[in-house]
Amino acid sequence: MVKIKFGTDGWRAIIAQEYTVDNVKRVADATAKWLLQTEAEPSVVVGNDCRFGGKLFSETVTRIMAANGIKVFLAENEFVSTPMISLGTVNLKANQGIIITASHNPASYNGYKLKGAYGGPTAPKETEMVESLIQDSVTYDLKSIEEYQQEGLIEYVDLETMYCDHAEANFDLEAIRKSNMNFAYDAMYGAGQNVMKRLLPDVDRLHCEFNPGFNGQAPEPIHKNLQEFSEMIKISGDIACGLATDGDADRIGLYDSSGRFIDSHHIILLLINYLHNYKNLNGKVIFTFSCSQKIKKLCELFGLEYDIKKIGFKYICEDMISQDVLVGGEESGGIAIKGHIPERDGIWMGLALWEFMVKTGKSLEELIEEVYALVGSFAVERLDLHLTEAKKLQIVESCKAGKYTSFGNLTVEHTEDLDGYKFHLGNEEWVMLRASGTEPVLRVYCEAATSKRSFEVLAIVEAAVIG
Repeated sequence: MVKIKFGTDGWRAIIAQEYTVDNVKRVADATAKWLLQTEAEPSVVVGNDCRFGGKLFSETVTRIMAANGIKVFLAENEFVSTPMISLGTVNLKANQGIIITASHNPASYNGYKLKGAYGGPTAPKETEMVESLIQDSVTYDLKSIEEYQQEGLIEYVDLETMYCDHAEANFDLEAIRKSNMNFAYDAMYGAGQNVMKRLLPDVDRLHCEFNPGFNGQAPEPIHKNLQEFSEMIKISGDIACGLATDGDADRIGLYDSSGRFIDSHHIILLLINYLHNYKNLNGKVIFTFSCSQKIKKLCELFGLEYDIKKIGFKYICEDMISQDVLVGGEESGGIAIKGHIPERDGIWMGLALWEFMVKTGKSLEELIEEVYALVGSFAVERLDLHLTEAKKLQIVESCKAGKYTSFGNLTVEHTEDLDGYKFHLGNEEWVMLRASGTEPVLRVYCEAATSKRSFEVLAIVEAAVIG
């Protein structure tokens, strides 16, 4: 029997190999049992993204919940994004949201994410409880969706319209629609496509069709996966900014008018500047250990409290549900802002940035230069070193033992080890080593004044640790 384990963001597995109807039933059964143990009259919101078999799996989960007497608000839409499920969970006052998605993983994968009543990732201690209740096999005599609907246990909801209405209420979309700035959107064949068609129908679009195979490309919004989008922006010559979102539309990718990729470090800084400096909003800024030190610098300049967390959005969410948070973000494209849900949302972040551009009349490049004028220019680059497991562990042990006091001609001034090992090299430069927990990969990050300098430092560090 397949051992089902929840990772940092739910359970993911290869479709038809471990991700089967029977195994989804096991996870849904455990979720139902946990809800019945913790809530008097539990209810859940259920939906699926664009992946193969999404409807089959979400309806399987729905029927298991209903069979346990749990009320289900089932998305009537063909597919929904993760933020739509999270928003629906809050608005419908449900106890949990369940989305069938493998996020940015390749098309061969599907997954199962849990969302709390507050509209963000379910706390790790609670997903551990669900995991502990997963049986080796479960047996149910399930009724049809229609029968459970007649019993009042299933209610269809339009999560897409709910999300669009929420966006209309929170952004000046009319200003974006009427602006002389042209924008572009790449859905990567993911779950953000229909919302963007409804909200901003005149935006140039790419990969906004239903394609469960994602045309053979993993729907992760990083530059190497977005070459076609980048070229489209370059060739057009009149697109002010390009937005891309991943398979379940919770991560953001961004391009300036020249087709240059703008990373999450810059996006977080832009959002802080917009929300605090232009909209006069306050609150704490939460960011993860692999993010740029410039975020700390901007917070200090603006007098904003900040906190640095381990890598993983769940750590940001914990603070967002208990504190007044202005911006919460991680290096991998997951960002949340005040006034929405404590959830990563690529479309929401894109709308905020487009509104920023339209309201100020400034290009994305000008807004980035504005941030640079405050904190200095910078670039954060990353290498993924594919090593043997033994070599990876040897490097980690050397980090633990404090053996790296220098890398080539670079002297380490001090070290931090919140989540991986960050070596500060002076002159606002740092390098960070962090081992993958699931594969023989060592991630090496560097921040320096320019991209060229970052890659120079990465090369020196790589040579030093590999030997």
